Amino acid sequence: MGTLKGLSLCTGLLLFLALPGTSTAGQGSITYEPGEGGGGEGKHIVFVCGEWEYRCEESLPMLAKILAKRHGFKCTVLFSTNAKDGTVDPSVKNNIPGMSILKTADMMVVFAMDLTLPDEQMKHFADFLETGKPVFGIRCTLLSFRYGKNSPYASFSTGNAGGYAPALFGEGWKGHYGQHGKESTRGLRCGINEKNPLLRGVYDVWGPTDVYRITQLPADATVLMYGQVLKGMDPNDPPNLQKAVMPIAWTRQINREVGKASRVVMSTIGAAQDMESEDLRRLYVNCVFWAVGLEAKIPQKADVSYVGQQWKASPFGGGKFKKGLKPEDFAVKE
Repeated sequence: MGTLKGLSLCTGLLLFLALPGTSTAGQGSITYEPGEGGGGEGKHIVFVCGEWEYRCEESLPMLAKILAKRHGFKCTVLFSTNAKDGTVDPSVKNNIPGMSILKTADMMVVFAMDLTLPDEQMKHFADFLETGKPVFGIRCTLLSFRYGKNSPYASFSTGNAGGYAPALFGEGWKGHYGQHGKESTRGLRCGINEKNPLLRGVYDVWGPTDVYRITQLPADATVLMYGQVLKGMDPNDPPNLQKAVMPIAWTRQINREVGKASRVVMSTIGAAQDMESEDLRRLYVNCVFWAVGLEAKIPQKADVSYVGQQWKASPFGGGKFKKGLKPEDFAVKE
């Protein structure tokens, strides 16, 4: 009888984990299964969360849950993890467990800064880029890695003229343009591309992080939004008219071989607090549909409402992360 009860319990657990929209926690990661419908066709998106300032450990699980529950994508979130106790620790720059799951991914979303991953983890990142599958970079991903010159991945290191970011995203790290922590960003739709389906339903974007400096983009870049520098940290603050607008969201289609192109998205706005902007979340969802080749399924106004309880981001800043939490603690509960 006890064995039967045990089998029933195991069977029930397996059935629960197979339900659409449920989440599971692996070593250093969480996975949301796709909800029913939504157009995402179960495409698997892997989020690499490895930066220490902008609270992506909070925002990416929220965004991944919206994409899974509302739009039918399968989403896995990987975290910078303390190897000693298994807690999510953005100050750890050399350990993101579970990178091998990129082998099964249809798309990678990267939110990274100053990482020095060991070779066995970094190899999965580099191998994914070689596939030509879509990549979406957020904010400080322009300065993802810092490797020494003797590392096999030295070419990925941040530099104004080097690193993988200029080749992939079309621009490297060129510094802050607005005053960091003092001047916020108003998103402005790119007028010549206002009919682009990626801007569908996207009008009101504001975030407390500052505008990044962009010096040049390649001819194949399509700018979706520009960032206007505001004189303060409130959405109603006046613009700083002494500063120009800078691209803050753009796409690329990089020709790899005849008939094939890699789809790339870059957004220099995107801290957790920025993602409280409904229209910024909508822009991200639209871009994911486009990146995986499902642009025909971009909704007229994508549902980006939070799943479960109302979500609130922690302020950006070094060392301000919530300590002692494990990946399952960041999983969105319905």
